[in-house]
Amino acid sequence: MVPNGWEYSTLESLCEPNAPITYGVLKPGDYFADGVPLLQIKDLLSDLSEPQYLHRISPELDEQYKRSKIKTNDILISLVGTVGRIGIVPEQLNNANIHRNLGRIRTKSFEFLVHYLDSDIAKNRFGTSSSGSSQSALNLTVLRALKVPVPPFQEQQKIAEILSTWDKAISTTERLIDNSTQQKKALMQQLLTGKKRLIDESGKRFEGEWEEVTIGSLGKIYSGGTPSTSNKKYWDGDIDWVTPTDITKQSSLYINSSLRKITQEGLKNSSAKLVPKGSLLVCTRATIGEMTITSHEMCTNQGFKNIIPNKKTNIEFVYYLLTYYKHKLFSQASGSTFLELSKTSFESMKFRVPIIAEQQKIATVLTNADKEIELLEQQLADFQQEKKALMQQLLTGKRRVVV
Repeated sequence: MVPNGWEYSTLESLCEPNAPITYGVLKPGDYFADGVPLLQIKDLLSDLSEPQYLHRISPELDEQYKRSKIKTNDILISLVGTVGRIGIVPEQLNNANIHRNLGRIRTKSFEFLVHYLDSDIAKNRFGTSSSGSSQSALNLTVLRALKVPVPPFQEQQKIAEILSTWDKAISTTERLIDNSTQQKKALMQQLLTGKKRLIDESGKRFEGEWEEVTIGSLGKIYSGGTPSTSNKKYWDGDIDWVTPTDITKQSSLYINSSLRKITQEGLKNSSAKLVPKGSLLVCTRATIGEMTITSHEMCTNQGFKNIIPNKKTNIEFVYYLLTYYKHKLFSQASGSTFLELSKTSFESMKFRVPIIAEQQKIATVLTNADKEIELLEQQLADFQQEKKALMQQLLTGKRRVVV
């Protein structure tokens, strides 16, 4: 059932006359310098208004496929792989062409329709309507026959206007995140190399040369271990047992819990060792250089080297220092099956570090930068969730707008 005044229309019937839904060039061939731009699925991952590297085809091939040439405000949709990815053709790509893995939809009501096609409502239908053995593929026949609940034109415009406001808030927040991330990188480059010195507690700028020290001199270094997986008594206890997967899944500085946990008996009967709150867990196998700081007592598997800092070491500073010099960790790793950084090599690596007071100041500045980014990322997630809920209401007519 559709709301009063709405009607179901096929996607094909909403297209402009003489511009049916179609796909593009079958065999683009080699890059043709100064040729016609050809958009592919990968191009939908970036901002089409600022296209990066675009494939180009010869004018002869473009003429052969003039049926799939695109115009400003055409809707593009991915037909293979991640089915249903959406893009709108900007003015600077008017008269470009598309690859066969993209579909082109041309309609006067593109603002409303692009929101509908980008909604979970449509994407779920793409999922049930897609076919393909090795990867998902959306059939053009199915796409053309897709039924869209369409409100009167003025209501379409109002819905599109509301949702576009959320889109602007989302894109603005994304730009703020990108800017803050770039600023943090610049700060790390200046602060962690000593090019920029901060102000101490007395109001004077820190002075003096940084001391070259080994990682082993920063505190005690422990490796991890794994209890026997065949003994059920060692598992599902209350001790957090961190693996590289736990690290790569999180974006925050500190780790609060692990996916798997072990028992006291498992801890005693393995080489795993408990490290206290405020220890740095550094992946030294496979995902080398991923790291986090413990928020409470934990242990790890053997894919880690764990630093328990001494009184001269600020662990947050070490986190940022090793993150900045992650490439050095990689350079010391070896192995044929997978790369691994040995305990001896890890402990002997040398870095220049300031006194602990300056370490703490640097860590505070970079931690605050991270908090700002995390706040923006949470704001972005909230905007995206709120928009998704609003789309579910507006695009189905459950919530009507005032025209």
